[in-house]
Amino acid sequence: MNKTQKTTAIAELKDKFENNKFFYVTDSSTLTVLEVNNLRRKCFENNVEMQVVKNTLAIKALQGSSDASSYEELLDAFKGPTTILFSESANVPAKIISEFRKSHEMPLLKAAFIESDVFSGDDQLEKLAALKSKEDLIGEVVLLLQSPIKNVLGSLQSGGNTISGLLKALEQRG
Repeated sequence: MNKTQKTTAIAELKDKFENNKFFYVTDSSTLTVLEVNNLRRKCFENNVEMQVVKNTLAIKALQGSSDASSYEELLDAFKGPTTILFSESANVPAKIISEFRKSHEMPLLKAAFIESDVFSGDDQLEKLAALKSKEDLIGEVVLLLQSPIKNVLGSLQSGGNTISGLLKALEQRG
C-alpha cells in the first residue's frame, strides 16, 4: 500500500467513524474464508457493514476525527487482526455475533462504540445484545404516554355513562 492509498484509506475510515454512532471492533482471525463469507452475508442481510482494517490506519483515522477524545479508550482494542462492524443500530452487531458464535468460536468482541460509550471486552456481548433499538425505545415511550390517556378517557366515558344513567333515572321519576 503506497502513501496515497493509505491516505485515502484513512480518510474513508475517518468518514465512517464520524458518520456511524455504532461500531464494533472484533477479531475474526481464525475463521475460514467460508465462515467469513457466511458472517459477511449475515451482516449484509442486517444492514451491518463488515470491514477488515489495518490497525495503524484505523487508529490514525480515529485520532484525526473531529471527536477524537471520545475514541481514546477504544484505541487499545486495535491490536492483532481487526474487523470492524459498522451499524445503524446499537444491538444488531451483538446479536449477529451471538448467533454466529452458537456454531463458531469467533468473532471475539474487542470493543464496541455505542454513541459516546465504549464497551471493552468479549464479556460485554450479552449486555450489548440486550440493548434496545431506538425504535423499541420510542415504542415503549409511546405506550407509556398512551396509558394515562387511556385511563383518563376510560374514566370520562364511564363517568359519562353514569351521569346519563342518572339523568334518565331522574327524568323517569319526575
